[in-house]
Amino acid sequence: MRRTLAFLLAFLTLSLINVNSASAEALPGDVLKMPMPGAPAITLPGETIEIQPQEGVDITELTIVSVMNGPYKLEILEKGNIIKAKIPENVVPDVYFLQVKSNKGEVVIPNGVWVLKEYPKVLRIAHVSDTHVTSGTKFGYVCGEYFQRDIKKIQELCDGGLIVPLHSYVATDSAYTYWSMDNRVDVIINTGDVVDTAGDSKGYKMLFDIISRAAATGRPTIIVKGNHDDPPNYYPKLIGPTDYYLTIGKFLIIALDSHGDEAHPYMNQLEWMEKVLEEHPDKIPIVIVHHPYWYSAPQGWIGGRIEGFTAFDDKDWANLTQYVSYYWIGGPEKTTEDIARRFLQDVEKYNIKLVLSGHIHHDKLHIYVDKNGNEHWFVTSTSTGAPDKETNPPRPNRSPTWYGSKIVEIDENGNVRLPEIEEMFGTLFNDFISLPVPQEFITFRWTTDFGSAVKFINLLGEESGKFAIEVPEGAQVDASVTNVTYKLLGERKIGDKTYELFEIVVPEGVSQLVISKGKDTEKPEISIPYLTPSKPMKGKPFKVYISAKDNLGIRDIYVEIEANGKVTKYPAVQSSGGQADYFMAEIPGVDADEYTIRAVAVDFYGNKATFEKTIGGAQTTSKTTSPTESKSTCGPAALLAFSLIPLALLRRRK
Repeated sequence: MRRTLAFLLAFLTLSLINVNSASAEALPGDVLKMPMPGAPAITLPGETIEIQPQEGVDITELTIVSVMNGPYKLEILEKGNIIKAKIPENVVPDVYFLQVKSNKGEVVIPNGVWVLKEYPKVLRIAHVSDTHVTSGTKFGYVCGEYFQRDIKKIQELCDGGLIVPLHSYVATDSAYTYWSMDNRVDVIINTGDVVDTAGDSKGYKMLFDIISRAAATGRPTIIVKGNHDDPPNYYPKLIGPTDYYLTIGKFLIIALDSHGDEAHPYMNQLEWMEKVLEEHPDKIPIVIVHHPYWYSAPQGWIGGRIEGFTAFDDKDWANLTQYVSYYWIGGPEKTTEDIARRFLQDVEKYNIKLVLSGHIHHDKLHIYVDKNGNEHWFVTSTSTGAPDKETNPPRPNRSPTWYGSKIVEIDENGNVRLPEIEEMFGTLFNDFISLPVPQEFITFRWTTDFGSAVKFINLLGEESGKFAIEVPEGAQVDASVTNVTYKLLGERKIGDKTYELFEIVVPEGVSQLVISKGKDTEKPEISIPYLTPSKPMKGKPFKVYISAKDNLGIRDIYVEIEANGKVTKYPAVQSSGGQADYFMAEIPGVDADEYTIRAVAVDFYGNKATFEKTIGGAQTTSKTTSPTESKSTCGPAALLAFSLIPLALLRRRK
């Protein structure tokens, strides 16, 4: 009983760390319906945008600002249920934070207004999905191309390489960072399950910050709600509306809520969509909806081409139902068949060229060719933040997956392409039709009062582009411990955060960018609060919980097990999303009666701290090493070695 109570107390202590106290501060969704962080206003200089305030909200001032441009005050032309505001003629094209003053308070909406120089003839989309950001723990282990949930299996597959426990928050931030740097894309579209639990307000705030950093680089985001975002308590407060549409020049993007366990839109949503399509007959329609429409094709469950049918013919429809996903058609009873059929009829009637989805944590592509010869691409992406349904390599008789995202291109004639996919995989219909982002491009960020730092793990080859980071006032890049190539473009305080915008080149391997107020000579603080179970059994799995803090940030954290004259290293992952003070390492078992558990934390200046716990023998003992044992300073030469040595370990196994 005492052991049980002690475990419950420790569990509750760690759980309560993430509970947010109530705040009277206005949230974006308290003031506006649109635009929002997941649904920006899109315009050109000199054009007029529409602002939809919440009921009872009186907007008194609108301003847009970015790290490099503005602020620009918008002229309010018309008030009412919809406010019309004019973008100044001299606005520099960029992605802007919208600053709103109202009778309900002031709010800052990142990604609020996207101003283009001209509308694109080809829209290049970075498609991410199922990011599952959480303030709790949700992670998998990666090693190059491999993904596993089990530490023992990833160790066997990795064969001495670098094993990285990838938390859903880190994965999501890494993908947004990568696509913000990539000049090949215009916009990031996220097809739902953006947060793992609909009631996780801190999780939504973490995603809000990720969107803010992407906006600071000039990369806009468009989001549709998923079933994990249901019921939409915090989603409309911090992300955006559940059903809406946007136009980007020739392109019309319609977001449809497919709800929670119901897993499909309602008929009244389709009627609304039809009205929008009727009002925009000259546009190329794109639908984003969380649950995928198709399950299989004549070529099999992995996807393929479905052609020679029409949803307007009863016989054809009867044949098509075998390929429609049970999410849309209502399972064996086909209780929502009328909704599924109506949607496909709309796809044909209005020539909807592209439908983007997620949900199944797996890649699928279906190309539906109607009887008029029109192609309609249904692209379903694997999970970007939590591929926890399958593994890679897969279990027997299962299909593999990984953390992924992809580029989807559509031109003004409605032609769709998946660049790089066929080249990489030899086909468009495959278990993998996503790039290994963030599987093989990972960023770990830290921001404190002393400075900000980021660690890059990059297996994709040299990557370059814009990079934004929050920094404390007075911090500067320390070139002696930074080994990415960088150029500071600008700095600005927006709302309560100060952003620095860089042009950076991230080399292949492990590297870091450090922005601090001075040299860091303090080693981290580290301890092992408890194990589960508290007395591990010989050869049985157990977990090591670590408390670790640093004035700048933890670059590396892991556990060493010293047993039978051998030291084995296990990576630790944050036990909560975002910037964590608590970590956890999974140990598959120790085949020894007596051994040492050593928790190790290293900061961005190479200062190292360890904490040891002896298991077995007469009794369990613990100790922290002395400062002289645990402290080392990492100069430029040491840092160069740090960046080069892991490169051999990170090489992709062929």
